[in-house]
Amino acid sequence: MHRADRHPSRRTFLDVTGAMMAAGLTAGCTSQSARSGRHTPSAAAAPVPVVATGRHQAGITLPQPAQPHLLAVVADLGASVAAGPLLAELGQAIGAFTTGADPRLLGLPPGDLTVTVGVGPRLVRTVGASLPGAVDLPRFSRERIAPQARGGDLLLQICASDALLLPVVSAALLAQAGDRIRERWRQSGRRGSNVPVGNGLTAPRNPLGFVDGIVGPHTTVEQQRDLWLAGPPAVAGGTLAVLRRMELDLPRFAALSVAEQEAVFGRRRASGVPLSGGTVASGPELGAKTPDGRYLIPADAHARRAHANVVGVGLMLRRSYSTDEPAPGLLFVSFQNDLRTFTATLAYMDISDALLPFTTTTASATFLILPGFDRQHPLGSGLFG
Repeated sequence: MHRADRHPSRRTFLDVTGAMMAAGLTAGCTSQSARSGRHTPSAAAAPVPVVATGRHQAGITLPQPAQPHLLAVVADLGASVAAGPLLAELGQAIGAFTTGADPRLLGLPPGDLTVTVGVGPRLVRTVGASLPGAVDLPRFSRERIAPQARGGDLLLQICASDALLLPVVSAALLAQAGDRIRERWRQSGRRGSNVPVGNGLTAPRNPLGFVDGIVGPHTTVEQQRDLWLAGPPAVAGGTLAVLRRMELDLPRFAALSVAEQEAVFGRRRASGVPLSGGTVASGPELGAKTPDGRYLIPADAHARRAHANVVGVGLMLRRSYSTDEPAPGLLFVSFQNDLRTFTATLAYMDISDALLPFTTTTASATFLILPGFDRQHPLGSGLFG
């Protein structure tokens, strides 16, 4: 594997296939709680539960709440590298890691480790230009993105409660891929304390102090409608991911009064309740006004400008993480079954959203998150088999 700034030699690893078969690999999967639409938080160190068929990859709706630590690695494949064999090999290794069968874990228990894999638009277009995931993200305002931090062929999203697992697993997977890939950019992040938001769900606070990710496709019906791809068969059970690394102007935001900060978001900072009232899980009443005719949720509040009904799109599932390096900010990660859900929302926010002036995007990419996989159906086999 080539890093953008160095070129280490390819290493040789132990063959984990035998251990995989013994463990009965099912790395892409959905828990019973996810299928029912209700999510029960599991112990931080508990393995991610699996089912026999694995329609979806873990690390999207599962586990709930999401693990507190993330490492996203974005890389390119070499021009002559076949995606199918590489993905199948990575899937085997992921299965061995998540079941604890790979000695490269160095004795660390896998706990709730998940590794979620996506492929970028260039690779998708080699199969079909009309497939979901074949379109690159457009450019938006407030971007300061170096060429190597835009786009990419391969996403490895590694999440765990144990932060020690992230460098161990990423180093092993990247070295196993060897010279077949070249890293473009990476980002580590962590989630804040979870806040109950109703219906058995929790959401973390972001670096600006507000509860993040309250609205989303949380029920089975919503996820089938707005999250999971229904077809074509090669991608059914997958989804589309958007990654946007943003620097946040924390000093300027902190200089605002609490009331001014709440007007930016359209929600109470302490509780997450919409300025229109109700509970934290209540949808904002966008038409609610004061006696003198002012909107309770300001016209440029983020809760209004990013509202799915206002934009006319579906819901996006957010799994965002706070960052320290290269600057304090946020790694925004959203999952949706239509890229327009994100692009139309951001285009509408670009017109007038009080939150955007506090952000600068420094990395951006979109990926087709492949369907779930097991030993009978290797990772990526439906698309690149």
